[in-house]
Amino acid sequence: MSRQVDSYLAFLLDGLGLEGEENDFCDFTIADQNSVAESQGITPTTPSNFKPVLGRNVTYVVACVILNEHNDLLMMQEAKESCAGKWYLPAGRMEKGETIIQAVCREVLEETGLECDPKTLLTTETAGGSWFRFVVTAEIIGGELKTPAKADKESLQAKWISNLQEISLRSNDILHLIEKAKMQKLSKPGQTWHQNILPALIPHSKNLMRLIVVIKKRSTNKMHVLLSEKTSIHFPTCEINPAKSVHSTLRRFMVEMFGADVGQHRPMGLLNVEADPSADGCCISLLVVFRAPLEEVPIIGKCAWHEIPKELENKLLPMITTKNATIELHVVR
Repeated sequence: MSRQVDSYLAFLLDGLGLEGEENDFCDFTIADQNSVAESQGITPTTPSNFKPVLGRNVTYVVACVILNEHNDLLMMQEAKESCAGKWYLPAGRMEKGETIIQAVCREVLEETGLECDPKTLLTTETAGGSWFRFVVTAEIIGGELKTPAKADKESLQAKWISNLQEISLRSNDILHLIEKAKMQKLSKPGQTWHQNILPALIPHSKNLMRLIVVIKKRSTNKMHVLLSEKTSIHFPTCEINPAKSVHSTLRRFMVEMFGADVGQHRPMGLLNVEADPSADGCCISLLVVFRAPLEEVPIIGKCAWHEIPKELENKLLPMITTKNATIELHVVR
């Protein structure tokens, strides 16, 4: 079993998804979360049988940051009445039956006239637990830049922009995404950035957060990862509550496993995202690191620490100690 756990961890550290029965486990469902809330005298707002349905109770948005060889940025001019004439990244809502990557390619083509080859997830943003924006970088591989003569309901035109001060943005919420993409592109050899990671095509009927919780044991200086022992050995997984921020759901889940006095811990970023259009859910794998040593962190849930081999520890260490070594999880609210 320990060899299988190490194998699953290696998959996640490579940005790959976990297929099969590992997807069926959920340690802290919305029903469980509602029970905890009720025991504290709080009336839950999310039904216990909540199931994500795209376009009805969850929204998935894609955005694409594309820089050319001169570090000019591909931008599109909005045609929508509410923001007509303003500029923005190629972006839009995912449609039923689309993968994240298909949605990115469609939005870029519709709004800029260009065909792209997506390279990596840059950031995953959440607002509450029901709105997700998957931000991807890409390279142009074909098409013709949309001119004002080809304006339609998708956009008025597209341009390569070298100075954002020259245009009027629809919203400043994309500025940090642009800055991050530029930093990644200009990073020098030896600077640690996560490898190119695209969403894994694995279906989920619910929106889940899988935790890779890491800690060091003081007596051996060895790294350990947390495993749930509910039903079968797996990485602790909870349902993302659509009415709460992802940070709030994370906090409640950690309290469930470690008690109200849970030690200081820090979410580092995502190892991967799993989604497939055959179901409307998704799963994000979040790396969480304890500051305190294993000896000082009591567990109250059905969990146990698993010592990982040196080769996996060597792979994990840069993700813990270096900025941008995981996919950014940006919690808007």
